[in-house]
Amino acid sequence: MLIGTEHEYSINSPELCPRPESDRILAELRGSSWAPSGCAELGKELQKTVIEVVPHHPASSIRELDSMVSRGVWSFSRRFGGRYRLLGLGMHPSLRLTETAVWDQEEEELYAAYDRIFGLSQHGWLNIQSLQVNLEYAGEESLVCLFNSLRSLLPYLVAVSAASPFFEGEPSGSMDSRLLFYRENQRQVPQICNGIVPGLLHSRDEYLSWLEGMYRDLRSREGSVLCKEWVASYGVIVRFSRPCVELKVMDEQECVASDMALCAFIRALLRADLSGLESDRRALLDMTGQAIARGADALRPELFRLLRMAERHAAPGERPYLSLIGERIAGGSLAELLMDDWRDSRDLPAIMDKAATCLSENTPYRPG
Repeated sequence: MLIGTEHEYSINSPELCPRPESDRILAELRGSSWAPSGCAELGKELQKTVIEVVPHHPASSIRELDSMVSRGVWSFSRRFGGRYRLLGLGMHPSLRLTETAVWDQEEEELYAAYDRIFGLSQHGWLNIQSLQVNLEYAGEESLVCLFNSLRSLLPYLVAVSAASPFFEGEPSGSMDSRLLFYRENQRQVPQICNGIVPGLLHSRDEYLSWLEGMYRDLRSREGSVLCKEWVASYGVIVRFSRPCVELKVMDEQECVASDMALCAFIRALLRADLSGLESDRRALLDMTGQAIARGADALRPELFRLLRMAERHAAPGERPYLSLIGERIAGGSLAELLMDDWRDSRDLPAIMDKAATCLSENTPYRPG
């Protein structure tokens, strides 16, 4: 199964103040909305304080994917290190909405429609950073099976990947603040996000009917320009144009190695028998809410059980990555580690500096 990823990082000054300058960066690299960076590409996002790093192509192994993405981040740092620092995490910890801006070089009609219907001046649009994982499917049966397996994993992936405990410079009270905002940012058309957890899928046609329901609501609000498959914002969606199922539920982590650990965890679990996992939507919504609030602490026994399953089914190149997942389950998600340091120091700039260094050096965050 081929796997691809998309990594969203905030653009900052050397002092880690947000800089809405993705257009300047891409122009300097002689790109418009995309430009090469080592073995990866840089791309624009809705907010100009964020830049996306994607590998040149989907990979057959986590190690190959790791190499492409980490070289892309390294290439950026080598080129722009004196002017910009990138920072991972699910949200920029101190950004205020006045410090960012919406991309204005192209696709203005899309962003104008989003703004008119939903209002873009909110953190659920202008301050979110996710790790998106794309997993190849082959035919309808594969699509349905993959979608439903990932759907049942959503609360556990939220729990172990939570990385956004801060909001405008202070703790939010939740470990995954990004999802708090994300699940409400399109509340005017509830079908689009559907509380993050979609229903159980039975066929390709059923998914198309879900999309058509979103499209009807959007057309009634003069949003026809948004009637595309990518408008769906569940924690897991289907992309027909590049046959894959896309996970959107996970916070961006502090470094590429941590993102790859999550990818290895997911790939190994997809080889296991997941039929015993919860499938009831109400129960999954409740578990996801607990994971948003408390991170790994909310589902620790279940996460350890999943880790043991992953260890049994991991490919040789994936096993070394799973040790970090074990650390995050035992010691807490990244958000919980960040909060440990916050309680000790109350020094958010130092915590941000430490997290940015993790990204540039590709080393996992450890408290203390």
